[in-house]
Amino acid sequence: MTRKIVVGITQGDTNGIGYEVIIKALSDARMLEMCTPVVYGSSKAFGLYRKDIPETENINTNIISSAKDAHPKRVNIVNCLPDNIQIDPGQCTNDGAKAAITALEKAVEEIKAGHLDAIVTAPFNKRSVNEETFNYAGHTEYLINEFEAKDGLMFLCSDQMRVGVATGHIALSKVSQALSPELIVSKLRIMNDSLLKDFNIVKPKLAVLGLNPHSGDKGLMGDEELNIIGPAIKMANEEGIMAFGPYPPDGFFSVNMQYKFDAVLAMYHDQGLIPFKSLAFDSGVNFTAGLPVVRTSPDHGTAFDLAGENKANPQSMISSIYLAIDVVRNRERYAQMHANPLKVKEFETQQKERPGKPFIA
Repeated sequence: MTRKIVVGITQGDTNGIGYEVIIKALSDARMLEMCTPVVYGSSKAFGLYRKDIPETENINTNIISSAKDAHPKRVNIVNCLPDNIQIDPGQCTNDGAKAAITALEKAVEEIKAGHLDAIVTAPFNKRSVNEETFNYAGHTEYLINEFEAKDGLMFLCSDQMRVGVATGHIALSKVSQALSPELIVSKLRIMNDSLLKDFNIVKPKLAVLGLNPHSGDKGLMGDEELNIIGPAIKMANEEGIMAFGPYPPDGFFSVNMQYKFDAVLAMYHDQGLIPFKSLAFDSGVNFTAGLPVVRTSPDHGTAFDLAGENKANPQSMISSIYLAIDVVRNRERYAQMHANPLKVKEFETQQKERPGKPFIA
């Protein structure tokens, strides 16, 4: 019998749409068939937001102190916040930021202890958490540090496309200075490795975008393509990574080139996220590749303007939970497969028949 994946879900900012999308996602009965959900936050906040969502009346909750006590057929809540927590839907407050950090830290503690298989993080406000001594640009950077990963990749995923970014949460004015052949090759390694292990894709094909308009037009509008990006692609190819480019970003997405590759590496945050969110906002998932643990997140923010109004779309949260489950299972399949050479051959044969689809053991 296939074991149920235990998924930890952090509440994010108490005053954002985190609880609403979590509650709506977990109201689908299929969720409890697929996984054992463990919400890190406050049962008080869960109950407050739940009252405004009539269709979730039948959710059965279980209050626990640790995921090791999770009930497999209920929505489990780890109360890691004080009972007197102030809840102000739609307001950016210090309490909301502190709660987001506390919930995240508790989930990380639990996955390190082996009580969780994956973490799904609801959004927090980056400015407010940094005011509360959270000295990281976002979840991605915090988790890379917590799990002592050499590097990590912000990897935006949907059913149709995957986009990673070479530089993440930094100012646009600092992107060119931050880029180097070594940085780009590191991101391509992580992307390629993730496609193999996390998505079970054989011989991934990676597209690399340029930085400048028209990819610099042979140095006329910038030389990063000639001196940094092009050499990085060559280095990656020499390692056996099938990377191609650099492609002009505007033309690349306008003619749907993204669908001809298994993933795309953009040079900076908005270059990758604007087209991704334009094409897959409702179902997109932010996945942190390169970590020893599985972490996903919806590709939207706290949306304070929608909080408490029962208007938030839960599809990205639903997709985040499903992707977390899939990646855990794909990693297990990959490990089992590479322990048996015959399985590798079976995998490669199946991929030729069903390119880009998960391996079925």
